[in-house]
Amino acid sequence: MNQIADSVKPEELVREADAALDSRIVRAMIVVTVGAVIVSSAFSSWRFTAGLALGGALSLLNYRWLHSSVAAIFALNDRTQRPAARSSRYLLRYFVVGVVVFTSYQLQLISLPATLAGLCAFVPALMFEAGREFYFVIIHREGSY
Repeated sequence: MNQIADSVKPEELVREADAALDSRIVRAMIVVTVGAVIVSSAFSSWRFTAGLALGGALSLLNYRWLHSSVAAIFALNDRTQRPAARSSRYLLRYFVVGVVVFTSYQLQLISLPATLAGLCAFVPALMFEAGREFYFVIIHREGSY
């Protein structure tokens, strides 16, 4: 009886879909970063390649931190109805990313434009996901009426 579709709570379906979406976005970010680093290593200087690698790694770290800090903000404490203490990490992540990029740039280890391009690894990952969803809407004709 537990295998009937009506026995599944809607919250469980949303959590499963969110987890799958997160894993697809992270995988796409990794693929985009690794692909950019491979192409850059063949055609660009080592500083440009290092900047892309650092930016991509910081982009992944930033995405994970953003995910956990937003979850902490929305997880209200029952007694005080305030966001949990972990929500301060929302601002801390900007500081950490800024310090790492500034220090690497001052030590002349990276190219700043390449690092900024690497930090944008989320954008092509999101475009891949949008294309995937668009494909499934067309194939399954969801929402055509």
